[in-house]
Amino acid sequence: MALSVQNYIKLANFYNEMLKVLSAICVEKGGISMENYVGRFFAADVLEYIMEYGNRLKKSGANLTPEILSAMNLFEKQFEKVKDLVTPNQKPIYEMTLEEFEKIMNI
Repeated sequence: MALSVQNYIKLANFYNEMLKVLSAICVEKGGISMENYVGRFFAADVLEYIMEYGNRLKKSGANLTPEILSAMNLFEKQFEKVKDLVTPNQKPIYEMTLEEFEKIMNI
């Protein structure tokens, strides 16, 4: 995906719509709280992606309006609250110990 402000807006809109659906699912499942819903992990991963996309967009020197910058800051604040829920990045094999490699490979 080529970096562009339009793509960032699409991602932000997707995230906001997804939160509505996740909330509806929680209600439909008996009113469980979002903190107890397994979909919160996916939402955190999506938020991490959007935040990183925004950071790369800033670094690229794209022409960002104050509204877009405000949205980026809001997403960064939201991410700080859920960053412990994101899927951890796997270490590259060359950085793993033998024990870690064996565990990953299920040896």
